[in-house]
Amino acid sequence: MKNSNTKTAAKKETAAKSSSSTSKSKTTAAKTPASKAPLKAKSSAADGLRALFVDSLKDIYWAEKALTKALPKMAKNATSQNLIDAINDHLEVTKNQVTRLEEVFASVGEKAAAKKCDAMEGLIKEGEGIMEETELGAVRDAGIIAASQKIEHYEIATYGTLAAFAKTLGEDEAVSLLVQTLNEEKEADITLTEAAYNTINFDAVEEEK
Repeated sequence: MKNSNTKTAAKKETAAKSSSSTSKSKTTAAKTPASKAPLKAKSSAADGLRALFVDSLKDIYWAEKALTKALPKMAKNATSQNLIDAINDHLEVTKNQVTRLEEVFASVGEKAAAKKCDAMEGLIKEGEGIMEETELGAVRDAGIIAASQKIEHYEIATYGTLAAFAKTLGEDEAVSLLVQTLNEEKEADITLTEAAYNTINFDAVEEEK
């Protein structure tokens, strides 16, 4: 009788352990996140490098047009004459870049069209926020330079990539045009850096004392 009771107890203990193990397995499985499925592309998604290249051209075309409206606001809010002159000079350069992009479109057999650039929209809004949150003077000038350089770095990255795409696609005329704009953006970045280090940032520090 004792042996029978012992065997029964052993079976119950084994069943309990099995049940506990199964429960833990289910809990672990529930905690393990399911692998994410790849994003589903839009029906208008680019299906090749040329399509991506053209789509990116539309993006920066919108961005440059938006800048022709944003730069005058920056110049109006700046106080350093050197900074005002630099912004106004770059405004004229930007207008020429818009025209040059239209030439790029034509060189690859595409109609010039703009597609909203979320990145540039965000950078412009950030610049507007900086101007609203700083007092008119050297501190705001420093903020305008910071915002402008973020824009320049975005443009440098974009034009560098577009030039690489165009080279891969064998679009030599487009490469030449895009590299010309790329060099202009690099020059603008250097001008802003010199303004920041030589006058604006130091004036801002003194103003805070």
